[in-house]
Amino acid sequence: MIGFIETLRGPAREDADAHQRFLAIMHEQASRMTRLVEDLLSLSRIELNEHVMPKDRVALGPLLRHIAAALELRAGERRMRILLALPPGLPEVLGDHDELAQVFQNLVDNAIKYGRAGTEIAISAATVLRPSRDGDVGSIPFVSIAVRDRGEGIAREHLPRLTERFYRIDAARSREMGGTGLGLAIVKHVLNHHRGFLEVESTPGVGSVFTVFMRPHPAPSGGPCSGGMS
Repeated sequence: MIGFIETLRGPAREDADAHQRFLAIMHEQASRMTRLVEDLLSLSRIELNEHVMPKDRVALGPLLRHIAAALELRAGERRMRILLALPPGLPEVLGDHDELAQVFQNLVDNAIKYGRAGTEIAISAATVLRPSRDGDVGSIPFVSIAVRDRGEGIAREHLPRLTERFYRIDAARSREMGGTGLGLAIVKHVLNHHRGFLEVESTPGVGSVFTVFMRPHPAPSGGPCSGGMS
């Protein structure tokens, strides 16, 4: 940025073509730095409160429908469709609405970036029983939300490192797509804050599924969670 500014103030002061070319590059780089700073600040805020679990009730159906609608235009630019499969009676979860919106926006945005043009992105949800990662005995209910893309897939050796900060499978393509390398790190830390977790399944050449598991909000009067168990 400084180099381009010095050139525009000096040797290229009267060069209109250079002005247009350099200003476009400077805008692109400034936008990339803005995204990076915003993601770093977001990650810092999440980590600051990560030890305190949110206590609000969040209805996932309206939240996921809002995310799908907000990203529909971006998906359409790549001739992609976002499909929702949300069962009636999906339980609310314990959480922070804005942080969870960031989780699902990051996951769907990644599916748009790395899915094949002209394919579908499927968002589905269910209530499932599975072992807790907190040392609880037996299986407990979780709400699962899966985001499936039809992209090139991810080789198995990369899966354990996907949520590391700045880890990129293809750094050049990630930068080209506008990625900061922090999207999945933010997802991981938000889910840690919510005592939830992320699982990733991927088949090279077929696509990937990113599944979020979260605790349902306790049902009134200690009753069972609504929604089907699977």
